[in-house]
Amino acid sequence: MLALTGCFRSMRSRHPPGFENHDLLASETSFSVNEVDALYVLYGKLSSSIIDDGLIHKEEFLLALFNCSLKQNLFAQRLFDLFDIKHNGVIEFGEFVRSLSIFHPRTPQADKIEFAFKLYDLRQTGFIERDELKEMVFAILKESELILPDDAIEAIVDKTFVEADTKGDGRIDPEEWKELVTRYPSIIKNMTLPFLKEITQMFPSFVLTTEAQDSQLVFE
Repeated sequence: MLALTGCFRSMRSRHPPGFENHDLLASETSFSVNEVDALYVLYGKLSSSIIDDGLIHKEEFLLALFNCSLKQNLFAQRLFDLFDIKHNGVIEFGEFVRSLSIFHPRTPQADKIEFAFKLYDLRQTGFIERDELKEMVFAILKESELILPDDAIEAIVDKTFVEADTKGDGRIDPEEWKELVTRYPSIIKNMTLPFLKEITQMFPSFVLTTEAQDSQLVFE
């Protein structure tokens, strides 16, 4: 009987791979402990939607964001790559919380600007090249189901570089990016993940299993 009881307790306390203490995550992010608790419920749903192994795979990530596990989109791929901090092909719970923290209203603007820069820096060179900007503009427009002719996209890219490339070297560095976003803050506003705006409606169990209020679970 004692052996069975010990086994039961071990199973009950077992956590998925990559689990991190909620208090620790709250101390290192913009989330409260209650919000981390709520995110744990969401993470559990996402990480078992296709492969029930306690990890979020790319197909599950795409299913959550775009309601399609097979959708090919550069914007979606870049988001997954940035969430996958360890670059091991899956998103662990700690990575999930730390990455989503970027979108929290209390997160400093500097962190949001840095995240947006990484999103556009496709080859991770520390600069945004013209072709990278064009690829991302095209991907974002495609995701928004906005179809523009190629010359219109070229005009957007040209205008952006005229505004941003103040050093005239044909690329945008982090300092120039920060100056651009300061003038046009809507650039980082568009980095908000749409499904997070209705997180309590999509996952009503949050309200029942945590003390977090709806307003605390909305990313703006």
